[in-house]
Order: sequence, then C-alpha cells, then structure tokens
Amino acid sequence: MRVAKTFTVATLLCITACFLSKETNAQTDFDAIMMNKNQFCSGLMYSSSSWKNYWEGTLKRDNQNLGTVSSKSVMYMANYGITNNLNVMIGAPYVWTKASEGTLHGMNGIQDASLTVKWKPVTIKYGKSKLSLFLLGGVSTPLNNYVIDFLPLSIGLGSTNLTGRAMVDYQYKRFTVTGSASYIVRSNVKIDRTGYYDTQGRLTNEVQMPNAAQYQLRTGYRGKYLLAEALLTNWTTLGGFDITRNNMPFPSNRMNATSVGANLKYTFKFHTNLSALAGANFTIAGRNMGQSNSFSVGAFYAFYFKKTGNK
Repeated sequence: MRVAKTFTVATLLCITACFLSKETNAQTDFDAIMMNKNQFCSGLMYSSSSWKNYWEGTLKRDNQNLGTVSSKSVMYMANYGITNNLNVMIGAPYVWTKASEGTLHGMNGIQDASLTVKWKPVTIKYGKSKLSLFLLGGVSTPLNNYVIDFLPLSIGLGSTNLTGRAMVDYQYKRFTVTGSASYIVRSNVKIDRTGYYDTQGRLTNEVQMPNAAQYQLRTGYRGKYLLAEALLTNWTTLGGFDITRNNMPFPSNRMNATSVGANLKYTFKFHTNLSALAGANFTIAGRNMGQSNSFSVGAFYAFYFKKTGNK
C-alpha cells in the first residue's frame, strides 16, 4: 500500500516482543535474577512510548503529517523455576498505536508470543563478591496476522525470531553490574503486495529481514526488598537500508537505537509474594528510528507450586 504523504519509521516494537517492555521486571531475560525451584511468578506490565522527532537515515527531523506517534501495550508475563538455576519465561503483549496528526488511523491487536529459557551454569563466590554466567535462548512469533507494511503504525514487524544471549553478572555486597550480548536471527516476512522497491525492484511479496544484535549494560542496587538499576541498551540491525527522503519506512530498514533508562522494583515487606515495578527509557541516538520516551508500570505475584526449603 502506498500513501501520498510523508512518513517516518516505527518505534522498534520487535524489541518489545523480545521483552523491551519487561525491562522493568526483576525476573526477565535481561537481568541476573532467578526464580527458585518450583516458584511461579506472573503479572501484567503496562507500557507507553511516544516520539515526535525521528531519524530518517542519519537525518533528524519531525513530520507534521504524523505529529506525535505513540504506542501503548499491556503485556502478560510469567516465569517458572524448573530448578534454582534453570527458568522458563513466556510473554505476550496487546499493542495500540496512534498518530496525533494526519489521516492515518492507528492499529491494535495482540502481537508476538515469546518463550525464553534462562540458565545459570556458573557462579563463583569470593569474599563478599559473586560472579555469575548466564546463557539464554528464546523464540518469538506473531500470534496474529497483523498488517506489517503500515509503518509507523504497524503493531510489529511480523518475523519469527530466534535469540541467543550470554550474560555476566558481578555483585559486591548490594552493588551489581550486569552486561549482556544477544544475537537475533529473524525470519523473512510476507507483505500484502506483489512487488516493492528496497535498494532495487523486487517482484515478490517476501521480504528478507536482516538479523540484529542487542547489547545492554545495567548497574545499581540489588537489595532484599528494593532493586534499582540504571540501563544502557543498544539495538543494531545487521544489514537493511535507510528510509529514502520523504518516503514511508519498510520492515527491512536498518533500525538502530541507543537508549538510557532506569528500573525500580519493590517487594512489599508485609506480603513478599507481591512486587511493584516501574521504569523509564529515553532514546539518545538512532537511525531510521523515533526518538522515543517510554515508561512502564506493573505488578507481579509469586508463589510456590510445591513445598521447598529454599525460598
């Protein structure tokens, strides 16, 4: 579908499909927290993101035909401890998008389901310090036949993703530093037209999606009841092409983003099964991306399926 208006690119919702919105939870595939054996934790996260300025390639600009583009999501997430060092996580968000100006209507629907296995094979303790290694593998895939080729208002990019991640966590007393590196393999997608132009004309509806890498550094305080962290996250598409001047974005565009943020989690002393979460992120650099501000809040409840001595 072609539209005779100036367009910009979507905030990268496929990152949220790989749990961008769950960065504010304290048992996710990006942090160094593990659920104990037979422990089950689940809850809901609400996230909101918006941007007005964006990068068209490397050129930063705005777009009066779109105004402010916003997306909101409600995500269900759950985590189960098979053992103390092996966790399984699932999640799925419902997403809404909207533009404040122009005639383009927003979209909404359930996006992508994800499954992640998180393993902590090595922990080394010395004095008041502890060093841990984590290995993770995950898959995400669309739950809904949503429209892909309607950026920046599509709710996702429609690819099935395989993610491998290595993570190292260092803790001294209550101070922590966690670094991770991920490689994401993305499947091709099909759009609702029989031909398109990326860097050349193609008479097909199949789009080759470039793979991607993601890096994150987080540091802060990890207490018994309070967790507070600062985040630096980078997403780099390993290929793709830039949006051409005043053109609409395309699913296989190069989409790079670097963001800073903060997360908080508080476990209630009067009822330690219940946790409240909050977080915020701001994009400081990008390519074919909106310069988004985002925040999220949520609540989670944890309990044991079976009796265990290690709570």
